[in-house]
Amino acid sequence: MSTVTETEPAPTRARKRQSSVLFDAPGPKARMRHNILTLISAIVILAIIYVVIARLDKEGQLQGRLWKPFIKGSTWSDYIFPGIGGTLKAALAGAVLALLFGVVFGLGRMSDHRWVRIPAGAVVEFFRAIPLLILIFFVFSGPPTIANALNREFPQVTAFTALVISLMLYNGSVLAEIFRAGINAVPRGQSEAAYAIGLRKSGVMRLILIPQATTAMMPAIVSQLVVLLKDSALGWIISYEDLLNTGYRQIPTQYGNLIPAAIVIALIYIAMNLALSYLATWLEKRSRRSRKTSAKVLATTPGAGMSGGIMPAP
Repeated sequence: MSTVTETEPAPTRARKRQSSVLFDAPGPKARMRHNILTLISAIVILAIIYVVIARLDKEGQLQGRLWKPFIKGSTWSDYIFPGIGGTLKAALAGAVLALLFGVVFGLGRMSDHRWVRIPAGAVVEFFRAIPLLILIFFVFSGPPTIANALNREFPQVTAFTALVISLMLYNGSVLAEIFRAGINAVPRGQSEAAYAIGLRKSGVMRLILIPQATTAMMPAIVSQLVVLLKDSALGWIISYEDLLNTGYRQIPTQYGNLIPAAIVIALIYIAMNLALSYLATWLEKRSRRSRKTSAKVLATTPGAGMSGGIMPAP
């Protein structure tokens, strides 16, 4: 078992206490066994990668001529850059509307009035439970289909509008829970002290709770915006002109290089998501160092979009 000495820093002592409670510190034989298993796993993974690359090369999928389109300026100007622009445009519009949706319905769920709190909760739970792909299909095809069934005329919903509305409803519902959890993470003594000096609830929210909760919510909000950016790729289902549509559909159709196109587009998506993830990590570290709030920083768990796995970070 690990030992804890009082001369060590507090974080070190806390980690050692946690390790002593959860598991025994590995000894020399256990560390050797872990190193051997890690080495074997690395060899197996490298062997799988080699087999995949060798098979693709044998089938002629990695020939140099298939990569040449990506060193042409016309490929980037005609396909990739417009696709990136479409992706960022949909993601930005969806993010702004989702934040507004989350603020309105997150505060609505905290209302003292049942006629506001219950409908707001029903809306959030409903759109949070629907798979985003089904929501995109319904927003895009639902209104015209219903209008035709009723012998009514209804203008066709554009792919951009359908995608942005779907991103707003789905991710906004998750953000509503993040906002509610962030405000609830502020210790009750803060609001009680504000009420004691005569502030009303609107003043308590505006002056006390929301400013403190913003610091706690920021990492979780940015993490959800990363999810929103990735979700925007589902727009290719309704032929929205985004990076996946122009890069993974049109470029292989033009040059017959499906595998190279998939690799390049995947790398671009990874770069964009890593940039946003880095921003989320930086904001979380900054929030932990902040002295402006007594609320714990919120962290999102995998599957938070469906089950609401939002909790204070340890």
